[in-house]
This record gives sequence, C-alpha cells and structure tokens, in this order.
Amino acid sequence: MSPCRHLVLIGMPAAGKSTVGVLLAKRLNFSFLDTDLVIQRREGKSLQELIRMHGLEGFCRIEERHVLSLSFDGCVVAPGGSVIYREAAMRHLKEGGIALYLALELRRLQERLADLDARGVVIAPGRGLADLYAERDPLYRRAADLVIPTDGLTPDQVVGRVLAALGTASSPP
Repeated sequence: MSPCRHLVLIGMPAAGKSTVGVLLAKRLNFSFLDTDLVIQRREGKSLQELIRMHGLEGFCRIEERHVLSLSFDGCVVAPGGSVIYREAAMRHLKEGGIALYLALELRRLQERLADLDARGVVIAPGRGLADLYAERDPLYRRAADLVIPTDGLTPDQVVGRVLAALGTASSPP
C-alpha cells in the first residue's frame, strides 16, 4: 500500500477497535485517538446519556460534528461504530488515511456484547445485535480499503494481520 498519514479502524462495537488501535499505534509510533472518548470529554456526558437526550439521529449529528473537527495525521483512529452512517464523517476519516474493517463474526460479537444500551450503541428500539450487524456489515465493507478478519485472533495477532496487510512488519505505512 502507498504511504498514508493515518489508519482508521472501523467495525462493530466490541470488534476490538480500541484495543487493537492502542497496540497498533505503539507498533507504528503513531498516536491513538478514540473518537467516542473525545465526544464524551467534549460533551461532558456518556454516549448513553447523549443518545437518551438527543435521540439516535441527534447523536449521529453530534458524532459527525466532532469527527469533522479532528485532525488525524500520525494517528490510529478508532471511531464509534455509528460513524459509518455519516458520509461526510467517513470521507473526513479516510482523507489521507486507510480504513481497515476489523471484521468479527456475529456469534463472536454476541459473546462480547451483553448490553448494547449500556455501551452507548446507536440502534433503533426493538432491534437486536443481529439486526445491527446485518445493517452495518455491508456498509463497513464498502467503506473499507482493507478487510481484516479477526475471528479467533488475539489483539496482537490482529495487529500482525494489519501490518501484513499494509505490507509492513515494523515501519509505518
């Protein structure tokens, strides 16, 4: 792959974006940026509170506004899973970077995700994880420059797969 200024890890909640992102940033000597944490810090509220107060669409607008305000040079970025719904935010995330979809099978996500509400996941009332997965998986695949299957892998193994996919074992892409 050609050199890039940053990497963006996209995927479902609990796919390992933050865990892998921190490890990958260390390997590449990049910074790590979790956009959910930026939003919570700037808004002074948890994701769950923001979703409750503003609704799903309102939260997505807040998320987009914050993502568009950020610079990503020299970063591994872990955006919230719902950023995939906002075209401008995805375009901004990918500008000068490479988007990697950390693809985890539904049954693995079900093992990791017990309470979607507590996690602050953008999901319509009455819908479950399988519905969310069916809706988002094709969106992530379309947005990704590279799809990294992660089933059965440790975070370190995922980092190895990412580096191999980027064509670099030890130096930045």
